[in-house]
Amino acid sequence: MILKTNVKLNLGLNVLRKRPDGYHDLETLFIPYFGLGDTLEIEQAPAFQISVEPCSWNPLNDLSARAYELLRRDFDLPPVRIRLEKGAPVGAGLGGGSADAAFALRGLSELFDLKLSSEQLAGYAAALGSDCPFFIYNRPMFGSGRGEILEDFDLDLSDYEIRVELPQGISVSTREAYAGLTPRENAETAPAGLPLREALKHPVEEWKDLVVNDFETSVFAIYPELASLKASFYERGAVYAAMSGSGSAVFGLWKR
Repeated sequence: MILKTNVKLNLGLNVLRKRPDGYHDLETLFIPYFGLGDTLEIEQAPAFQISVEPCSWNPLNDLSARAYELLRRDFDLPPVRIRLEKGAPVGAGLGGGSADAAFALRGLSELFDLKLSSEQLAGYAAALGSDCPFFIYNRPMFGSGRGEILEDFDLDLSDYEIRVELPQGISVSTREAYAGLTPRENAETAPAGLPLREALKHPVEEWKDLVVNDFETSVFAIYPELASLKASFYERGAVYAAMSGSGSAVFGLWKR
């Protein structure tokens, strides 16, 4: 079985508060972006094997391997061979690793005829990462909680072209992004932008000053070239531009 994954973009990302469990409550609108992704191959094998190319981490710790382990424990799955060819960048705020996990769950369910519903698969995905459940559904979804609580969101961007750019040599860790961020409930001044649900009801051409990614403040302070890249999108005619997730990818919407 060969699966082609995709990545996600965040239309707005508001960090509301830090939770007692150490995570943060947030709100964001996830949308799929199919211009980048990985190739994931899964097949039965005499013993479990995994290879990831290129890879700077232990492949056994890859989220796709952890996805297999979750289902193996619950369904006594036989061994498989996983081959993962990375095309989506790491540390770009695009959720490439989360996509691998979700697609592995979906692929394993199909390969072994587990008949797991999307809701069941999303439950497994939530154990692997906050944005993993989104990739089970892979359509515009409003995320809350850690990002794992998902609701369908009616959004039509067919009149817009989406472009994504990846700054050379910049990889932003989530920990680094959170380090300089003040959650909205703790801010001394009123946070920028409207509440996200309200902001997204406005025409896309009005999103520039309404739909805000809170991580931009802390990440742009460390990497001013990302702020310059976002500004250049507007100079080139984008009607909306933003950093995705905790960065470093920047994307823009152009009217067709």
